Amino acid sequence: STSLLFHSLTFIFSSPLFIFSPLRSYDETRGDYMGVIQATKKDIELLARLMRAEAGSDGDMGMLLVGNVCVNRILANCHDFKNINTIPSMVYQSPGGFEAVQFDYFYQRARDNEIRLAKRVINGERFEPATTALWFYDPFQASCPAQFWGQWNSGRYGDHCFYIPLESEHCYD
Repeated sequence: STSLLFHSLTFIFSSPLFIFSPLRSYDETRGDYMGVIQATKKDIELLARLMRAEAGSDGDMGMLLVGNVCVNRILANCHDFKNINTIPSMVYQSPGGFEAVQFDYFYQRARDNEIRLAKRVINGERFEPATTALWFYDPFQASCPAQFWGQWNSGRYGDHCFYIPLESEHCYD
């Protein structure tokens, strides 16, 4: 299963931590891009726009970490993410979705660099502290609260604190 592959290929090197990059392919006949999740060109652009809108101020790594959370929400089978199985359903999830979709800057065209970053997370690249994180937010303070809605903090990058589900919740089984 995807979750077994996801967990069995986790390696620890340094922080921010690169975890895993599977083989990837593009099916020109269908227009699908396949990594750890399936995506069309429009899906990739949508994810790229969301990553920029949510974390552009934190640079490429910040956008990659937010991208990890986005992909994780599609892979997870717990909480509010049980029926989230596509990029559009994840981006526009309501309630529980992303605040950035309410603002004009989200609707600006995705740039080439942002598209490359989105493809990287679709391909399965994972970075600490977001390897299994399902939530992030900017606490507008120097430190991250230990918990956010009962979920434990896995770390911080730039302005964002990241939170992971409890193992007992079996989100990736």
